Amino acid sequence: MQPATQSSFVHFTLRPVFLDVENRLDDMKRALITGITGQDGFYLAEFLLSLGYEVHGLARQTGLEHIRSNLLQDVPPELYERCQLHAVSLDNFPGLYRLISKTPFDECYHLAASSFVGERLADGYQTIQNNIASTHYLLAALNEFQPQCRFYFAGSSEMFGRPSCAPQDEHTPLNPRSAYGISKVAGYHLARNYREQYGMFCGVGILYNHESPRRRPEFVTRKISMAAARISLGFTDKLRLGNLEARRDWGYAPDYVRAMHAILNHATPEDFVVSSGVLHSVEDLCRVAFSRVGLNWQDHVEVSEAFYRTEESVPLLGCADKIRQQTGWDSATKFEDMVFHLVDADVARLKSKA
Repeated sequence: MQPATQSSFVHFTLRPVFLDVENRLDDMKRALITGITGQDGFYLAEFLLSLGYEVHGLARQTGLEHIRSNLLQDVPPELYERCQLHAVSLDNFPGLYRLISKTPFDECYHLAASSFVGERLADGYQTIQNNIASTHYLLAALNEFQPQCRFYFAGSSEMFGRPSCAPQDEHTPLNPRSAYGISKVAGYHLARNYREQYGMFCGVGILYNHESPRRRPEFVTRKISMAAARISLGFTDKLRLGNLEARRDWGYAPDYVRAMHAILNHATPEDFVVSSGVLHSVEDLCRVAFSRVGLNWQDHVEVSEAFYRTEESVPLLGCADKIRQQTGWDSATKFEDMVFHLVDADVARLKSKA
């Protein structure tokens, strides 16, 4: 990705006079979602469509091709047929500016981000560069052409990194320890800067782990739900995991996208922690997942040093009191029900392929 130059901004200084969302003839709200093909993008698009929104989404050309050829796992094409998808990459500065200059939006949900899971911070260069630049490009384009558009930035509990206290809230110091967390902190400060310096409505959701059947299979929640499904159907017999005592604050993704909407429809632009406020261990995940298919997890789970990571002394545990009190949002789905959803979906997938 090439850095933006001053001349890049000069080329896009003509603001179209028709970009007046408040005076549009139709009453239908129009939303733009970056990362619409991801877990959160899918559920957010589904939720906004149910509210009567006109939904637009940004996706790389390869992502659109996967949707059209139905290569993405368990993607119902009819959902995306109801959205207007744009093959514009967030690192394509001119393409992004052209889209923002031509299409008025009431709300913009910035969910897309590169996620780096490596151990060495030095290897996360591309993650940091891509995530910071794409957030800045999008904010600059909106501020230039339609500053009235409400902007949501997807923060992460990784921004707290190794916290000094638990639970964490909106006032807890940020202490990121990964390339992804660092890039999210930078995006968070960019959003706050555009809020304070330019008066834009920039809301931030600091979301803790949230899962669903659309979570990628390399995440431990899906790894466990898929193993329970495969073992119950006789495809395999064992699951190898790392530290069973590791604890996380897990919620359900469809609940959390409702929080995103609540943040952008709040009276004022603010930052909100979004979490369940309850810790569960990997062992809890195993117990609930295997019980769903009538199995004892202890008969099938083995601990492997290859996957073992030491648990931090202070856990990432969120305090969502602010968003509950100010918007009425709550994490409606219980942990057990969330795990049941994952296992049921994986069982159904395997049976459909049999």
